[in-house]
Amino acid sequence: MQMGVETSKAEDQRPVFVVDDDEITRVALQLMLHDEIETHELATPEEAFVRGVDWLKPDLVLLGASFFKQKGPPLIGQLAAHFSEVRILIVCEKSDEATAAEGIKAGAHGVLIKPLTLEAVRKKVDGILERGATAPIVQLRVLN
Repeated sequence: MQMGVETSKAEDQRPVFVVDDDEITRVALQLMLHDEIETHELATPEEAFVRGVDWLKPDLVLLGASFFKQKGPPLIGQLAAHFSEVRILIVCEKSDEATAAEGIKAGAHGVLIKPLTLEAVRKKVDGILERGATAPIVQLRVLN
């Protein structure tokens, strides 16, 4: 455990899957969260479905927007059906806000907008997992 990590959060190790085709984003998110969250990097949603069995079902999936663009709204439903009670955050660029809004309409619970910072990522993840944060889950301009 590193300095600055709250003990209560480090003990609350609920699995989080980082599912993104961009290896740099996966590694960055894993490094930002690994001290306080049990984080697993996966390159595809299919890997997540294979890995997330029995005892290793994620409480949160950080889903790269590229997969939502490729597979569309049914992907959110597939994740929710496969992992009961999972929360889903779409990870996207500011320019992909419309895609993120579609993801929210499809059932995703929020968005992480790049550039990613340690403070913003931890705050958003804490909020979505109800780990003491009170920040709003969704901060988008377009939610029609």
